[in-house]
Amino acid sequence: MAASTGPDKKYLDPKTLTKISRLDIVARLVVEGFVTGLHRSPYHGFSVEFAEHREYVPGDDIKHIDWKVYGRSDRYYIKQYEEETNLTATLLVDGSESMRYGSDPEGPTKLQYACFIAASLAYLILRQRDSVGLVTFDEGIRKFIPPGASPSHRNLVLDSLAQIEPAERTSLSPVLHTMAERVKRKGLVILISDLFDDPTEILAGLRHFRHRRHEVIVFHVMDHAERHFPFESMTKFKGLEALGEVLCDPSALRQAYLNEVESFIGELQHGCRGDRIDYVPVDTQTPLDVVLTSYLATRAGMKLS
Repeated sequence: MAASTGPDKKYLDPKTLTKISRLDIVARLVVEGFVTGLHRSPYHGFSVEFAEHREYVPGDDIKHIDWKVYGRSDRYYIKQYEEETNLTATLLVDGSESMRYGSDPEGPTKLQYACFIAASLAYLILRQRDSVGLVTFDEGIRKFIPPGASPSHRNLVLDSLAQIEPAERTSLSPVLHTMAERVKRKGLVILISDLFDDPTEILAGLRHFRHRRHEVIVFHVMDHAERHFPFESMTKFKGLEALGEVLCDPSALRQAYLNEVESFIGELQHGCRGDRIDYVPVDTQTPLDVVLTSYLATRAGMKLS
C-alpha cells in the first residue's frame, strides 16, 4: 500500500502529537479549562442548551441545519449548542511571502513550521470535542473557516493549510481588526506569524481581540538565521515582499541588525505582557514538540498556581 501523502501526513507529526498527548496537564488544560471561565465543563450530563447559529460550511452535519432560518433567509445556518461549544478557538495563520523563508534546505520554512503548529493545536482542540476555526491571510483574509467540531472539520482545516501559497505582502493590522469584529463568540484566538509588520499596529489589533474578551496567544515564528544572523562571508540578501536585493559584508551590519531584532522582539513581548497576551517566541530550528510541550506546561503552571 502506498504511503499516505494527504494533509494528515504532511502536517501531523506523530512524535509531536504523542508527546503532547502524554502530558496529563494538557488534558486538564484543554478539557477542563484551557481558558479559565470561557467555557463550561464538558461534564454536564445530558443537558444540551442552544447557544447560537453560524453559517453552514462543507463538512457540517446537515441534521443541525435550522430549516426555519433557511426558509426566511434562503441561506443555510447550523444550530450550535453549549455541549458542542465548550471552547471556540480560531487559528490565524500568516501566509504572506515572507513566511516562505527557510535558511536550512533540510528544515522547514516558517510557513511549514506555522502549519505544523496550527495542525497540532487543531488536533488537540478537536480531540477534546471543542471547536476550532481557521483564518489564512497575507495583506488580506484569504480563507475563513468558521469554528466547528465535526469529525470532518479537521480535514477541512488541514486541507486549507496545505493549500496556502505565499505570494503577497504582510498587512497584519487590518486583518486583526476585521477578524476581531467577525469572531463574535468570545473564545481563544491563536495568531501564528513572523509578525513582519509595525509592532505598534500589531499590538493595537491584538488589543482589539482582548477588548472583545478573547484570550489571545501569539506564536512568533522566526527562522534561526533571522534571529541570530550567522552569515560570515560577502552575501547577497534577497528581500521578500518586494524589498529588492543587496550585496554586503554581514560583519559590517551584524550588530546593528541584532540590535534591531532585539528591539522588535522586546516591543512585542512588552506589549503582549501589558495586555495579558501569551507571547511565544519560536525558532524554526527548535523541534516542534519542544515548543508546544514547554509552552503548554508553562501555561498550565500559570493557570494552576
